[in-house]
Amino acid sequence: MKIIKTVLAGALLAGALFSSANAASTVSHGIAMHGDLKYPAGFSHFDYVNPDAPKGGRVVQSSLGTFDSFNPFIIKGTAADAVGLIYDSLLGRSDDEPFSLYGLVAEKLEVADDRSWITFYLNPNARFSDGESLNADDVIFSVQTLREQGAPFYRAYYSDIDKVEALDEKTVKFTFKHSNNKELALIVGDIPIFPKHYWEGRDFTKPNLDIPVGSGAYVIDSFEPGRSVTFKRSTDYWAEDLPVNKGRHNFDEIVYDYYRDGTVALEAFKAGEYDFRQENSSKRWATGYTGDAFDSGKIMVNELEHENPTGMQAFVLNTRRAKFSNPEVRKALAYAFDFEWTNNAIFYKAYTRTHSYFSNSEMAATELPTPAELAILEPIKDQVPPEVFTKVYRAPTTDGNGKIRGQLRKAKRILLNAGWTLKDGKLLNKDTGEQFTFEMLLVDPAFERVVAPFIRNLELMGIKASIRVVDVSQYINRIRAFDFDVIVSSFGQSSSPGNEQRDFWHSSGADQPGSRNVIGIKNPAVDYLVEQLIQAPDREQLVLRTRALDRVLQWNHYVIPQFHINKYRVAYWDKFGMPDKRPRYSLGFDTWWVKQDASDAKDN
Repeated sequence: MKIIKTVLAGALLAGALFSSANAASTVSHGIAMHGDLKYPAGFSHFDYVNPDAPKGGRVVQSSLGTFDSFNPFIIKGTAADAVGLIYDSLLGRSDDEPFSLYGLVAEKLEVADDRSWITFYLNPNARFSDGESLNADDVIFSVQTLREQGAPFYRAYYSDIDKVEALDEKTVKFTFKHSNNKELALIVGDIPIFPKHYWEGRDFTKPNLDIPVGSGAYVIDSFEPGRSVTFKRSTDYWAEDLPVNKGRHNFDEIVYDYYRDGTVALEAFKAGEYDFRQENSSKRWATGYTGDAFDSGKIMVNELEHENPTGMQAFVLNTRRAKFSNPEVRKALAYAFDFEWTNNAIFYKAYTRTHSYFSNSEMAATELPTPAELAILEPIKDQVPPEVFTKVYRAPTTDGNGKIRGQLRKAKRILLNAGWTLKDGKLLNKDTGEQFTFEMLLVDPAFERVVAPFIRNLELMGIKASIRVVDVSQYINRIRAFDFDVIVSSFGQSSSPGNEQRDFWHSSGADQPGSRNVIGIKNPAVDYLVEQLIQAPDREQLVLRTRALDRVLQWNHYVIPQFHINKYRVAYWDKFGMPDKRPRYSLGFDTWWVKQDASDAKDN
């Protein structure tokens, strides 16, 4: 990697740049969260692309539900899928490194060695889809708009930005409140860039279907409200041949057709109505992908292993509700979910039980804490469950035969000790005499078959639970308002956890509608560990601090863990070509292309 180091003593190196504070800095073509960049200055393309991939073709995919907005950055409305295709950022991500970014809108960067500031030098050719030049003022406008008018997530994510200033028309500098948030220099490089000239005079907070001006490889070409949206590749996209884009964005058109039901969507795929799908239902995967098109090889079916953290999918308990405020109660409810039986009887043994919020990664707390991790936990020793220090968390497990009365008796004892009482087979609140009841809010009817056995087990404990299935728009609005008892949700994780953890777990988001702290966590120990994680000085400490956070979340029993799979389950009509090498940390569908002889693949 060709870099220029500035120094404060002795003769200055040729070409070195200085901040106003004369802090030591580095000029480079990219930036890595920890360690060195994989790709040197002047690299031609990422290893996992075909730089000679042909451009062209039309690809149709499916979405469930509906949409009424082209603004995915606000809490109002239901945004169309893949609107991010129309926006670029200052830097582009490498999908075969844990967290490294390279020049995109910014052709180079200068970052303080303590990461207290970063300056981006914009490519003079950068422009928006309407031909207008993309300048420093647009970057500043994008940051301010997201912080002031975007979803609460952005206020938390960008909270440590002190100021953003244009040094000239093509140079923008970010200064941070302190230098211990090492990830922030990368986060600001990943901000989507909006055109100031388009949005000035428009209401950013109002969802609508006005087609916005973008900065990316695609534009919205046409749409049918709630039914379909078509993205068209910009034929004069200025950044098409940059190293971060070479071999990507190969489809001329990308279409998303909307379906109300997953089963109907699968049948439409088999009938050739669309081209590619990822499957998230083990039942459909095991039983639904059959027929002549599969037997003849017209449709390809693959399971592709990946190295991504799988995060936590779970029954999420709204701790704002008094009945879920006691961690012992939450602990007891977990005994009613028989994963092993569910996996055998319903999932065709496709899944692995999740025990960690950072599953399928080195950040998962799967062993007792080491001395180095104990040092991280020591300042909050009196604020966390004692099991954090003495036990490895494992969600309740069974032998899979469906007979879990022993577990349910254990759960009842915990509930009785927590202030509930049993009378005539009903679990009652000792003070009010009211039965323990709650509603399970779902958006996908297919998940009822998973929830129903759980509810039957709860009934044996004297708890009355019910299911309510609502449409996508109502579901989104209720989650944003925290208007639910229990939902099925997931907390996705990256290979480099950082500032997004604030929005998941920090007290500051617990009462902020639209935040991703859907659990309602208000825990000083969790707040402390989130900040420690964000301030991790190196990869080793990031792993240790993430494990410490994982333990404290686990032993507070905020969720009832479910399951995960470390494979992409994909099916596609045989019209695609793809590189020989896949990226480590993504499916890489944006590196595929339509084979030149595949125009009639569905008809032959």
